[in-house]
Amino acid sequence: MTNPNPYIRKFQTLDSNDVSIVGGKNASLGEMIQTLQERGIRVPDGFATTADAYRRFLDANDLVDQIQGELDKLHEERKPLDKVGKAIRRLFCNAEFPDDIETEICKAYHELSQQYNTEEVDVAARSSATAEDLPEASFAGQQETFLNLTGDDEVLDACRKCYASLFTDRAISYRETQGFDHMKVALSVGVQKMVRSDKASAGVAFSLDTDTGFPHVVLIDGAWGLGENVVSGSVTPDEFRVFKPLLDDPNLKPILEKKRGTKERKLIYAKGGSQTTRNIETTKSERDRFVLEDEEIVELARWVKSIESHYDKPMDIEWAKDGETDELYIVQARPETVQSQKAAESLKTYQLKEDGETLLSGVSIGDAIAAGKVCCIQEAEEIDRFEDDSILVTGMTDPDWVPVMKHAKAIVTDRGGRTCHAAIVSRELGIPAIVGTGNATDRLDDGREITTSCAEGDRGYIYEGCLDFEAEEVDLDEIPQTETQIMTNIASPDAAFRWWKLPTEGIGLARMEFIVNNIVKIHPMALVKFDELEDEAARKQIEELTRGYPDKTEYFVERLARGIAKIAAAQYPHPAIVRMSDFKTNEYADLIGGAQFEPEEANPMLGFRGASRYYSDRYREGFALECRAIERVRESIGLDNVLVMIPFCRTPEEADRVLEVMAENGLKRGEKGLQVYVMCEIPANVELADEFCQRFDGFSIGSNDLTQLVLGVDRDSSELAHLFDERHPAVKRNVRRLIETAHQFDRKVGICGQAPSDYPDFAAFLVSVGIDSISLNPDSVVAVKQRVARMEKQR
Repeated sequence: MTNPNPYIRKFQTLDSNDVSIVGGKNASLGEMIQTLQERGIRVPDGFATTADAYRRFLDANDLVDQIQGELDKLHEERKPLDKVGKAIRRLFCNAEFPDDIETEICKAYHELSQQYNTEEVDVAARSSATAEDLPEASFAGQQETFLNLTGDDEVLDACRKCYASLFTDRAISYRETQGFDHMKVALSVGVQKMVRSDKASAGVAFSLDTDTGFPHVVLIDGAWGLGENVVSGSVTPDEFRVFKPLLDDPNLKPILEKKRGTKERKLIYAKGGSQTTRNIETTKSERDRFVLEDEEIVELARWVKSIESHYDKPMDIEWAKDGETDELYIVQARPETVQSQKAAESLKTYQLKEDGETLLSGVSIGDAIAAGKVCCIQEAEEIDRFEDDSILVTGMTDPDWVPVMKHAKAIVTDRGGRTCHAAIVSRELGIPAIVGTGNATDRLDDGREITTSCAEGDRGYIYEGCLDFEAEEVDLDEIPQTETQIMTNIASPDAAFRWWKLPTEGIGLARMEFIVNNIVKIHPMALVKFDELEDEAARKQIEELTRGYPDKTEYFVERLARGIAKIAAAQYPHPAIVRMSDFKTNEYADLIGGAQFEPEEANPMLGFRGASRYYSDRYREGFALECRAIERVRESIGLDNVLVMIPFCRTPEEADRVLEVMAENGLKRGEKGLQVYVMCEIPANVELADEFCQRFDGFSIGSNDLTQLVLGVDRDSSELAHLFDERHPAVKRNVRRLIETAHQFDRKVGICGQAPSDYPDFAAFLVSVGIDSISLNPDSVVAVKQRVARMEKQR
């Protein structure tokens, strides 16, 4: 379709070849309307003024020489940036559109109103510069957006203000830094039908994980009201992660994560006065609810995946939900410009080398660590007092803060989520940020020495003092292949994506108890038997944590399932071996509400733990919740790479009882591809390995417990530490016998302890006896894999 009008182009006449005419944002909107609506992706219609209209506006008002004159004053240091910017913007605001362009804008607006069956349709005006959103350089919020506009006068005034925003102080500074010629940059205004998200919700989405670059998830942030609060970081939004490889199956809901944000306020339409929008506080009900239902999360993720597929590159997308129709819309889409530019063949890791007092935590941005002195600034007017190489602490940032952000070691904010302005800019600058801490500006005084760590997963931590840390960069292309399967141990779901680039072949040990202890926090039996719980303090804690869950056991199942799913997704389709809970009774008792349901034992290490709990009346209903979580991960979310592992299984008869209980709870070994492994950590597992082989699909050696029980040494005893050695001939003889027997029955054997990392000679022994897999902590993978490759060549 062609459109001869040199000044106005309807979105439906545009495609991605029109960037020079209407800028990247508007060209992308036209491309989506033309090519993606047939896939069910809704994009609000509209029109765009052209770059020629902008240049004609300049010529008609004799602005070119006046603007250049002001810029010359800046270059000659006769006038500061803020005064130059203000003077240029005033020129635009005092200028008038040529009659023919004004007529065309009003005509296009009237036609859009007719299209939506109203006299004056509500629209947004968004700036789209022809040099903005270049893949190699893009800063958040370069130009302005104006919302809830109605009538010719408001639309024309907003177009003028969009033109003026090409010369905000931050935009001038950005082009100066990038070496762009100010007069060669033009601006197009996209006038688009508003989505009534003021009555529902809106936010942003990325087609990859923005902090780790993990390419197989869609990240969605959202809050109530218009989306500007999410973009600016003035609220802490809800956050969702969805697994892309499983989105094509209509029977699955591959939602890996749902985090409820505080969503303190929402931006709505304003009535009367000069302001077209206003912020109001959200209700308690709104703060407690997610802004999207599960079906909407999945639908939006499918759209994001389709948009990424169409453009063949990672995308940064803005979405909105219409509260009048309950329909979702895509309102912007542009290339993601940070993670997609990083080299895929390298991995840089950071690690703290000492402990410190935790002061605060928030959402971690990036994966780096920084230490330095706090510079706490509340308002943009105070940024002149920022000291270079300080850690910037503030409530939230906007584009006016970019000049000082460039000189910060790290950034800490009170408010904001993973896709707010501070997060986007810190990624582009390559510095760590911790956003949404709640009260950093109250807690962190000027000059205080702190360490910000984003190297521990999704949560970032602020520690007292300048702690020692190290950084290491690995060239992944130089890591050799091995016959022995090298896997990784992951406990924290928050850290799972951080290691996706590692050359591993699955998760050898995912510790369920870490998720229960740190994410669920409640003893499962305290949920099953909540009405019988006697501890009033525990009851109050449980009521608060399970708010919004009519069935308290569903809280346990959902949170455990999503934690497992996030870990399993990081290595999909490679196996993820999930060990069922292996707390000792004293550890179970420390969970909220746990003391009432646990016996006191003199020696919990050899007591009521592992398999013996799963069929016991004391814990059987709690184990059923664990099984429900596994079933949900495999069948509803769709991660069928999850294998189950039973810890501390003392006898074959005990194995039979556990497998029977699992089958009663929907997990039958062999059905739907389910494999069940057993930990080898008791001498009986070796002595009766042939019988265990008939009941399980494989073994994982727990070298700590096996050494303890073979040598009769308490692994926690400092007095006996000199006797505790996984390399003792007695331990190695057990390992060799297990592998020989298991291989006779075509069963695999792996090891998930630390010994192969600590002792190169033990790793050599394992390779020599034919171990199938070695599972390691992530920071040990590269060194051990290189070592194993050398050993395999020597066999």
